[in-house]
Amino acid sequence: MLMNNYHYIVASLPELSRDWAAGEKDADDLIAEIKSQCSRADVSTIEFLEKGYVAENLTHDFYAEALASGNAFLKTWFRFDLDVRNAKVRYLNKALGRPAGKDIIRLGNDDFEEAPALAAILSGSDILARERGIDDLYWAKADEAALFHYFDLTVILSFIVKLKIIDRWLKLDEAAGREMFRRLVDEVRGTFKGVRYEG
Repeated sequence: MLMNNYHYIVASLPELSRDWAAGEKDADDLIAEIKSQCSRADVSTIEFLEKGYVAENLTHDFYAEALASGNAFLKTWFRFDLDVRNAKVRYLNKALGRPAGKDIIRLGNDDFEEAPALAAILSGSDILARERGIDDLYWAKADEAALFHYFDLTVILSFIVKLKIIDRWLKLDEAAGREMFRRLVDEVRGTFKGVRYEG
């Protein structure tokens, strides 16, 4: 990916003010703008990532394809996503008295580093706090998967998954969504400046 594509993403971020609100430019609009600056191969990768946000796509075959992907971010992201979803299903199965393995998608070892933190989050009684805690884990995983990447597709994919998190929160809790968007803007611009001036 060319450096000017990263410049474009930074430049295309909406200016956030006290009056900024959902609906001015949503995640899909921003992702469409990003894709317009990418190669066909990169667009194809982004579109595969987007498939993971459509519930009916989240099948055994989808995850198997993701985990066999040649793209390291996709493999890491969807392994984590599958692990989180399986853990949530196990938690619900236990709470509802259903068979432990019901609706679990099994693909290799599903032990993962964040399992204890996720278990603690799921045991909380505040629904919004639980959702925020889970999304904080996803956000941290996006950061981890993009560590030491700067002007490449991995950075763009990490940016997109964070946009998806924010988009969901703008619908659940607009104030929380706006806070998260400011965080993303600060992260992207901070990374950009650091690379630009130190590189």
